[in-house]
Amino acid sequence: MVDDTQLAESKAIHRRTGTTFYVATRLLPERVRHATYVLYAFFRVADEIVDDPNGPPPAEQRAQLARLREGALGGPTDDSVVAAFSDLREQYGIPDTAVEEFVDAMVADIDTDSYETHAELDEYMGGSAAAVGEMMTAVMRPDNPEIAQPHARALGEAFQLTNFLRDVREDVVERDRIYLPQEILDEHDVTERQIERFEMNDDVAALMRSELERTEKRYREGVAGIKYLPDDCQLPVLLAAVLYADHHRLIRDRGHDTLSTTPELSSTRKLSLLVRTRWHWLWNKDPEAVFAAVSTISDSPQYVHEPEGVTPTR
Repeated sequence: MVDDTQLAESKAIHRRTGTTFYVATRLLPERVRHATYVLYAFFRVADEIVDDPNGPPPAEQRAQLARLREGALGGPTDDSVVAAFSDLREQYGIPDTAVEEFVDAMVADIDTDSYETHAELDEYMGGSAAAVGEMMTAVMRPDNPEIAQPHARALGEAFQLTNFLRDVREDVVERDRIYLPQEILDEHDVTERQIERFEMNDDVAALMRSELERTEKRYREGVAGIKYLPDDCQLPVLLAAVLYADHHRLIRDRGHDTLSTTPELSSTRKLSLLVRTRWHWLWNKDPEAVFAAVSTISDSPQYVHEPEGVTPTR
């Protein structure tokens, strides 16, 4: 069992490093919320092994991930977060394959700084994002996990694709990585060198528009499966989708420029979206309808561009 010290440490990591997702996590029922703190902390511990620009050389990173993998799957570990995750994995029956898939993606990050095709990027996200969605589904314990899981995996991928588009500059500066596949760069006559130099122009804007549209298809696929989750988990997951998708508004408002800066949601905006999502949820328990009403994804049927701080009136 996860003890209070492990839970407190996991919650602190989640609150410090996952501010957007943390807002939605707070709405989860306790049985799922506590498990989510541990899951998120484990993901961050693994991620930081390969994302630290001042971290150890590749050989040591691989060794650290090997130890993390062993501990996560029930072997010995002196890391309290990994130990807590291992206990959680057994408690909720999280498949070993999902854990292996996730750690394999972290290992891939050691040597991979770019992707040739969307198919290659999708393969990477199968571990780094989709497997995360699968693990989250396991701790929620839906009645029909085989139906819910594909949607959860798609939503996990949507969140990560949003992060990639939001963090283009940050990924270059801090990680020397470009997650925009070469095939989409070629299609829009954009070079890696141009991205590395943060040279914004109309071609980059067109590329970003295309990638936003591609990502928004994943959101719709993911949100369509929220109805298969337990009733008390649906609103928090829906809110997470609304919050992540709102980064697309920020990107569009900046002329699709994430080379000059990394856009961030303000606390006021997060609160506004929380209020609006809960308000619509009171009137309609259909996740897709509420997402269409609240989300600022551009082609949602009820899309209305609202400034920060605006809340709905009836």
